[in-house]
Amino acid sequence: MFQVRIHGRGGQGVVTAAEMLSIAAFLEKKYAQAFPSFGSERMGAPVTAFCRISAAEIRLREPVLEPNALIIQDRTVIEPSKAFDGIVDGGFVLINSPVEIEHNLKNVRVKCIAATGIALENVGRPIPNAVLLGGFAALTGVVKIESVIEAVKMKFSGAVAEKNVNAARAAYEKILKEV
Repeated sequence: MFQVRIHGRGGQGVVTAAEMLSIAAFLEKKYAQAFPSFGSERMGAPVTAFCRISAAEIRLREPVLEPNALIIQDRTVIEPSKAFDGIVDGGFVLINSPVEIEHNLKNVRVKCIAATGIALENVGRPIPNAVLLGGFAALTGVVKIESVIEAVKMKFSGAVAEKNVNAARAAYEKILKEV
């Protein structure tokens, strides 16, 4: 089972990212589960969401404590939420940041991408979730970019869907070039 924990702030699409990731996995005939964990439900408050992907039925229902991958949608939540806690050896960390983030992680592949900038450029709003899912597909290979694109189209419609697809594809191609 591949477990993902997504950290961010209310209004950034953290919960939607987990949902779209689970849909992408489901489209590939995998079992998937997505669920959030809220503190105070308000714009800007820290939010964590979880996604599990497996070839077999998933019976776990608790939060992901030992993720194979972390997606950090807002770098300001790294320290207060102890976002890196529990990451497994050989895991992946994708951080929304235009600059590299210092860390003490060993045996973990860490990649930073200016997801908010890509979102602003393609979508016109600072919502980095689809961008980071495109980057996640490139970094981990756990889901295909085509599945992420289809999940985005299932969640959104019209111009919003197309703009988010373009943003996801841009991040996918950028990460592929750098990995």
